[in-house]
Amino acid sequence: MSKRAFAIAAHPDDIEFMMAGTLALLGQVGYETHYMTIANGSCGSTQYDAETIATIRRQESVAAAEHIEAIYHESLVNDLEILYEKGLLRQLGAVIRQVVPNIILTHSTWEYMEDHTNTCRLVLTAAFARGMPNFAVQPPCPSTSSPVTVYHALPYGLRDPLRRRVRPGMYVDISSAMQVKREMLAIHRSQKEWLDTSQGIDSYLNAMTDMCEEVGRMSGRFVYAEGWTRHLHLGYCEQAADPLSADLKSQALVDAAFEQELGWLPSLRTDADHVIDP
Repeated sequence: MSKRAFAIAAHPDDIEFMMAGTLALLGQVGYETHYMTIANGSCGSTQYDAETIATIRRQESVAAAEHIEAIYHESLVNDLEILYEKGLLRQLGAVIRQVVPNIILTHSTWEYMEDHTNTCRLVLTAAFARGMPNFAVQPPCPSTSSPVTVYHALPYGLRDPLRRRVRPGMYVDISSAMQVKREMLAIHRSQKEWLDTSQGIDSYLNAMTDMCEEVGRMSGRFVYAEGWTRHLHLGYCEQAADPLSADLKSQALVDAAFEQELGWLPSLRTDADHVIDP
């Protein structure tokens, strides 16, 4: 059975902004790749009603996933309805048990909007419960003891909600995948006007490119990069498990100073301890 990498984000185009380069690279080294946004994009328009824009954005997401031959998984709720509650958790738990991923790529633990943060919380619990037969998922699906390593992307904007810059534990060189990443984001054509209006982003393609270039500068080595921080292994995988850096090899740069600061056992620390000065 091939290794599997599962990108799980909140909204259509979130994967393209912060995760798609790494997902594409994993596909190139033999991973079966999976693509899912928990929300359907129903609020991402000032032009169309919720049902219409959700349909449009699903079509865009399917096309973006197909662009890298990733398997698309259906969204579960409307925008702003990603809540940490058991019904949604049971649905996501079923999907994770069905996919049996070796790697999960998801949002930062603390993002600028609650849909992102709640997506992260749901992913962590659903993955943690993958091997618990007494946790019922919907639809019913057998539990699995297969290990999974969870990686958190940098938050959108590269800052936490209190405006502080965030430092990743690993950089992935996506320079060779940058064109593919731009092509995937460009498929989300419905979002150009919305992002211009709602967030003042003049060109969503350039905004994404600029962020990747900034992360590349943070790495001190790469032109374009995506940043990742590996989740604590407890309940998920072996302590030393790091398949992202192991399988991407020269394209992954682990921040040795970051890892050294964590140590083992690490002292208690909060998200604020992971930020760097602006």
